[in-house]
Amino acid sequence: MRIDHIAIWTRNLEGMRNFYIHYFDASSTEIYHNHSKEFMSYFLTFDGDCRLEIMEMPRIPSSKNDSVKQFIGIIHFAINVGSKEKVNRLTETLKKDGYKVVSEPRTTGDGYYESVVLDPDGNRVEIMS
Repeated sequence: MRIDHIAIWTRNLEGMRNFYIHYFDASSTEIYHNHSKEFMSYFLTFDGDCRLEIMEMPRIPSSKNDSVKQFIGIIHFAINVGSKEKVNRLTETLKKDGYKVVSEPRTTGDGYYESVVLDPDGNRVEIMS
């Protein structure tokens, strides 16, 4: 078994799509639009098999979760960029471009080198090598 994809609701479908394409080299499907439900989505594919589905539908309520604090449920997803240098470079680029860095690059107790940034909707993205 394997995880095929993770899905995220958004109110900024094109902004989220552009963020992951620009900073994380994702490729995107064409938009799927179900007109009767006012539902739109993209599947974003990264190097490997796991995909990210970003979805928008007007009737979905906004989350009550604080993106900076810990909470029960999914807290982040990780994208492996391949090296410490790439973690550092991408983290710095995102910071310069105005994205919030929650955790600066560091080696964790379990041996990973990582940083954590917030995407345009405040989801935690762990950048790791």
